[in-house]
This record gives sequence, C-alpha cells and structure tokens, in this order.
Amino acid sequence: MNNKPAHHASALLRSRHAAARVSNEELFFDLVYVFAVTQLSHYLLDHLTLLGALQTLLLWFAVWMGWQYTAWVTNWFEPTALPIRLVLFGIMLVALVMASALPQAFGERALVFAGCYAAIQVGRTLWVLLALGKGDALVPNFRRILAWTAVSAALWIMGALADGNLRLGLWAAGVLCEYVAPMVGFSFPGLGRSATSDWTIDGGHLAERCQLFVIVALGESLLASGVAFGHAKEWAVGAVLTLLVTFLGSIAMWWMYFDTSSKDAAHVIEHSDDPGGIGAKFHYTHVVLVAGIIVSAVADELVIGHGEHHVEWKYLGALLGGPAIYLFGNALFKRVVYGFTPQSHIGGLLALALIAPFASHLSVATVGAMTTAVMVAVAVLESVWRRRSRARAAH
Repeated sequence: MNNKPAHHASALLRSRHAAARVSNEELFFDLVYVFAVTQLSHYLLDHLTLLGALQTLLLWFAVWMGWQYTAWVTNWFEPTALPIRLVLFGIMLVALVMASALPQAFGERALVFAGCYAAIQVGRTLWVLLALGKGDALVPNFRRILAWTAVSAALWIMGALADGNLRLGLWAAGVLCEYVAPMVGFSFPGLGRSATSDWTIDGGHLAERCQLFVIVALGESLLASGVAFGHAKEWAVGAVLTLLVTFLGSIAMWWMYFDTSSKDAAHVIEHSDDPGGIGAKFHYTHVVLVAGIIVSAVADELVIGHGEHHVEWKYLGALLGGPAIYLFGNALFKRVVYGFTPQSHIGGLLALALIAPFASHLSVATVGAMTTAVMVAVAVLESVWRRRSRARAAH
C-alpha cells in the first residue's frame, strides 16, 4: 500500500521521523479479538469434524483479515488522532457483533456475520479514501483495495443468502479474493497495480502488532485451560497434572516465538529494502501460526476435560493438529526472518507424525503429555541453538 509522501501531507498520517509505538487505542481495539478467538476455539470444540474444521478455518480467516487490514491502517495513520480513534471504536463495535454471531455464522446468523465483515472491510477503506482527499498519493492504492474488498463483500453476502456447500464455497472464494489481492499488488482492471516496494511501513510497529496478537491467542489458550480446570469435579492429582501439561505447552509456544525470533523479526523488517513485502509475509505466516494456537486451545480443553478417555479419532485433529500447525507456522515465520527453516521444527513435526499411528490406543491426557514434550523439546533446542549462534556472532 503506497505510502510515498503526498503533495500535501495529511494530518492524520503518522510521522516517519520517529519509530511508531503501539498506542493504547490499538491495545484496546485488540480486546475484541480476545473474544473472537475464544468464540472460534469454542466453535471448533463443538464441531470436531472435517466440516467443522473447514468452517472454523474460514471464520478464522475472516477474523484475521479484519484485524490485519486495520493493523496496516494504524501503521500509516495516527491512532491517537480523534478521527482515527473514532474509526477504531466503530470497527470494534461491528467486530464485537461479528464475534457474537460466530457460533451461528453457518446457521441463522450468517447474514449478520457476513454483513459485519463486509461493513468492516469496505467501510474502513471508504473512510480512508474520504479522509485522504483526491490529491493524496495513497488514494490509488486504497481505490484498488476498495475494489477487491467490494468483490469479497459481495461473495460473503451471497454466501450468507445461500445454504450448505454453496455458502462454504462462496465464503471460501471471498477469503481467497482478499488473500490473493496483496500477492498481485491489488491489481484491478482500470486501476493499475501497487508494488510492495512502495509499501513503506514502520517495521517495528507491524512486528509488535503481530506479536500482540500472538499474546491474545496464547491468552485464550491459558483461559481455556483455566476454565476447564475450574469445571473439573475434583482437583485430584490427575487433574492437576493435566493442567500442568497444558500450561507447559503454552509456555513452550511462547518460548518458541518470543524467546528466539520476535526481536530479530522487528530488526529484519526495519532494515529491509522492501519492508512492505516482508510485512505482507509476516501476516501470511501469522495467520497459520495463530491458527495453531487456537486449535491447541481446543486440545487443552480436551486434555483437562476428557483426559481419562481413550483418544477418539475426532480428537486427534486437535491434539496433534494444533501443535503441528503451530510448528509449521513458526517454521514459515522463521524462514521469512532468517532465510531458512529450523531443523528443530522439522524434527518436531516428524515426532508428532510418529505419535499419530498409535495415539488411538492411548488416553487423551497421555497424548497431550506427549505433544507437550515435543513442543518443549523443540523450544529448548531452538533456544540453545539460537544462543550459541549469537555467541559465535559476537566473537
């Protein structure tokens, strides 16, 4: 999204003379997405089928896209300015309604969910265009974004009016529309194309915004564990051990991301010749990474609430899929940051694959303990390797 200086700089744009910091307005805005992530994990927990997983995936993509586009806007525009602040609060209200409709998004509240999503994407872009005025250099880019979001919004509304597989297909097309658009520079007939080299963003701010969303998702994982433990009939040794297993799993996920790569990520994007291009990759990798945390939160509830039960096939997707998706997303993220895929993550994925064949003969708690052990091992190995690499570089 082009951020070259306009002929008349808008008073709403952030100053590029100093590093942008995440504002209280942005932190407040993220609170709505704590609720949205909770709703998504509960939806998946209640629909542990292949269809339920696909539905949850589409809903998650919509939630993430609404947050992502807003995060880019607040990278360019000053969120403490009253007009931007009011826009954020307006989006928050609509997002709150959208998140409330999530459990029935494929049911009676499909139109509410789709309408809210369309209103967020199209409404925010329209407001930016009106605020900038005709002469600003950002205008052509936002016109292209408006065109793409309008097409996507139409697909979401049509899907809400349809049923069954047709709704699933139309909503999938809507998701694909907005995820592909940045890859082709928002190229649209008659409106031209943007180049990632023109998306001059504040790398530190964008990296921090992504990190804060990871914290939001990890908070949901801890919340799921705490609620499930609170509902346990007896706080016997077994229940306490399952809580410890899920807690260590959350710590491992935090360690794997924040201890080994989050600071390096900010440095890489800040010093890149194409920060916009890397920023886009950050968002594509984080949508996978956070999805892994959401699925892992479902696994945590299963481990604490159904730990003594034998693993049913429907549980395997969450118990093994959550950690696997997180490892895969983290591997993609670190490939963007460091230029290679960590062997520890590949080893972790192989270890999870080895658990799968005999997992159905074990209890839920046992499989949960095994996946946590894998995650802890990957986090430790990655941390040790990273520290040794830094020590060598220092000498």
